[in-house]
Amino acid sequence: MSTQNISTIIVTGGAGYIGSHTIIELLQQTSYNIVSIDNFSNSNKDTFDRIKAITGKNIVNYNVDICHLEALEKTISQIENPIGIIHFAAFKSVPQSVAEPLLYYHNNLGSLINILKICQKFHISHFIFSSSCSVYGNVEKLPVTEQTPFSNAESPYAQTKQMGEEIVTNFAKSQSGFNSVLLRYFNPVGAHPSGLNGEYPRSKPDNLVPYITQTAIGILQKLTVFGGDYDTRDGSCIRDYIHVSDIADAHVKALNYLIDHKQKKSTSIFNLGTGNGVSVLEAVHSFEKVTQQKLNYEVGPRRAGDVINIYANNDLVKKELNWDPKYDLDEMMLSAWKWQLNLANEKNS
Repeated sequence: MSTQNISTIIVTGGAGYIGSHTIIELLQQTSYNIVSIDNFSNSNKDTFDRIKAITGKNIVNYNVDICHLEALEKTISQIENPIGIIHFAAFKSVPQSVAEPLLYYHNNLGSLINILKICQKFHISHFIFSSSCSVYGNVEKLPVTEQTPFSNAESPYAQTKQMGEEIVTNFAKSQSGFNSVLLRYFNPVGAHPSGLNGEYPRSKPDNLVPYITQTAIGILQKLTVFGGDYDTRDGSCIRDYIHVSDIADAHVKALNYLIDHKQKKSTSIFNLGTGNGVSVLEAVHSFEKVTQQKLNYEVGPRRAGDVINIYANNDLVKKELNWDPKYDLDEMMLSAWKWQLNLANEKNS
């Protein structure tokens, strides 16, 4: 089939964890031409082979640093009929952002500003921004709704998401015909149900679930649960874990929402979570139960930048996007383990 005259959706960070799963859903649910922009600063080139194994389709990726506007403009000028951008590309490690704040402000905000300049120059009117529940900080009232006021950001990473949302909102107000959705992810975990694609950290993972699976398979010696003395039911932090394929599905629904002109204002905001708070220790025990693997873990000191307790009210996204998460915690853990075993088999074959 010729791609001529077919509308194109650009996915920045398309080789990343959430970006790659969203590309899979876009390929399976839509007829758009999908193009990725990813410079592999924290992702792997073989991700596109994994996407092809699942979908049977090749993805064109442009290896460009989005912080370089001139190179980005040259790339976009080669893309046929771009009508929307889903912007994932950003650094996302909370501890790294605490240690290297300038790196985060430069990369996460500089790349976003460049992408919005591209939207303006090439008249790309639909934009989805990858945000985070970290924008809320430590809140007094749970669950959080989209109207929950922001507390102080607990890390420079979280602050780049707060500022990023403001930048997108103000830009959208200034541009006739431009519309945007801000998706505030809670804690994406798990892997594609096939076990062929999942979270693939280039270095030692910062996120809980890859740390669990790498400990279980013997890559890492032990898991440290950061903090056992929080004011929660078992002393560990509480999060709203959500399957990455559910997150990816929400992006397809958000894109259709914009393209079908269903949005009520220039920028719409949605929480993406299950609505259930799960403690870190409960997540560990779920993994042990569904995989029959005994984890070597210990409870250690608190970690800088961590929010104590956060989970979503997801009523708005269910109503507006007709989205409902499909996967429960046990399925999230089982899919992550399936992916880890698949990686191990690849390495040994």
